[in-house]
This record gives sequence, structure tokens and C-alpha cells, in this order.
Amino acid sequence: MNEEAKAPTPPYLDLEMPSDLKVEYVNIARIAHSPSELILDFAQMLPGLARPVVQSRIVMSPLGAKLFYQALAENIARYEATYGEIRLPGNSSLAEQLFRPPTPPT
Repeated sequence: MNEEAKAPTPPYLDLEMPSDLKVEYVNIARIAHSPSELILDFAQMLPGLARPVVQSRIVMSPLGAKLFYQALAENIARYEATYGEIRLPGNSSLAEQLFRPPTPPT
């Protein structure tokens, strides 16, 4: 009997979701790093706010961050395969669109 080789599927992580889990919407991120960790600040920039408000800070090891990057890329590829390409805005870079400092109020 000849069976096709199947790629091993990663184990499913059965995560517990606390009943009081707070879900946040963020639309801006700042990424910094040291030799031993990457720091990801996720913030919310809304009209009328002078400064974006950080909603969550995630600190990861470089290895953890690279594995997260790989997992995110794989999930975006699956999303686009199902729903179509995610189009990036206009002529400027994505980093410029998402991570530029807010314009001060006049």
C-alpha cells in the first residue's frame, strides 16, 4: 500500500479564555527591542485624543517574536487564500500609514 506523506499538524493549543477577558481594538503599534527582547506596544488612536493610548504591551524573546512573525505570515496567507488579497493603502509605506505620530491638534 502506498500512502502519501503527510506533513505533521501542529498540536492544537487548548487555551483557557477567562470570563473577564478584556478585548481591545488597536490601530497603531510601536515596536522596540533590546538584545534580549522585543517590546510591542499596541495603542488606540482616536479623533480628539492628543496622544494614542497604549492598550497592551507584549514583551517577547527574539525567538518567540520570530515564531510569532512566522505564524502571523502563515495566517495572513490563509486569510488571503480564503477572502482575497489585503490591499495596502496608497503610495506611502505601510509603516508610514500605521506608525506615524499623530498630527498635533491646531
